[in-house]
Amino acid sequence: MTPYRLAIPATFLVLTLTLPSVAQTPTDTSDSSAPPPSMQAPSQVSSAAPAGVAPVRQLSEEEIADLMMARKEYREAEKKYKELTEQEPRNAIFENKLGIAKHQQMDLRGALKCYERAVKLDRQYADAQNNIGTIWYQRKKYGKAIRAYKKAIKLRPDMAVLYSNLGYAYFGDKEYEESIASFRQALALDPMLFEHGSSRAGSVLQDRSVWDRGRFYFLLAKSFAEAGNLDRCLLYLRKAKDEGYKSLDEVKTDPAFAAMLRLPAMQEVLAPPVNAPQP
Repeated sequence: MTPYRLAIPATFLVLTLTLPSVAQTPTDTSDSSAPPPSMQAPSQVSSAAPAGVAPVRQLSEEEIADLMMARKEYREAEKKYKELTEQEPRNAIFENKLGIAKHQQMDLRGALKCYERAVKLDRQYADAQNNIGTIWYQRKKYGKAIRAYKKAIKLRPDMAVLYSNLGYAYFGDKEYEESIASFRQALALDPMLFEHGSSRAGSVLQDRSVWDRGRFYFLLAKSFAEAGNLDRCLLYLRKAKDEGYKSLDEVKTDPAFAAMLRLPAMQEVLAPPVNAPQP
């Protein structure tokens, strides 16, 4: 059976890249060369800058690889990151990014090896530890994913995305109360987490695929209710209803929703569909 994929946002692996601005001024103004958008080599770029125009900064090899990732040129980015790891074999960040390039091409075995090398190089590197968790999550090894995410959280308890990933893993393992608790912690750190994705600097992956979307939306609505965000709670209750979640009446007895029961919008959500068969 093909798994459903959650549409917030509608991507399987979520990755945000932070790229340098091409308008930045270099610290060494004696070098006025700058790469055009095509990323041509410095020898191909004119060294003369128009009068009154500040020269732009030359992109580093890592930034060029990051740009390739942003363009979804994963094979090219992998080659570039591989070169960087060969130049700096003790650089955990390069190993992690090489793993992500492989991961985006669904080379899970190769990606896992890169993440594990990154963790060996830097035992405090939460990003790589998180990405190990995403490998196990995709393989539906939820127990291993949970352990990996917990290790990442121990290193970086301030990162909302780690609690979100842990919540998905608990959901996959059908540990629903733990899932709610993790999402609640994620929302406490970042109330807009599910609106924008909280990856940072192209080094953290999120897997947002789920099997039972109706139940998932209901649990997410409960997390928002407990966080006091009634608008988002109603939004995800409607999504749960649209997915055909059959236990929506739990809202009436669950204390998390008590403050909302008399709201007209809540009564609308709980009302049976117009074309529903009468009992």
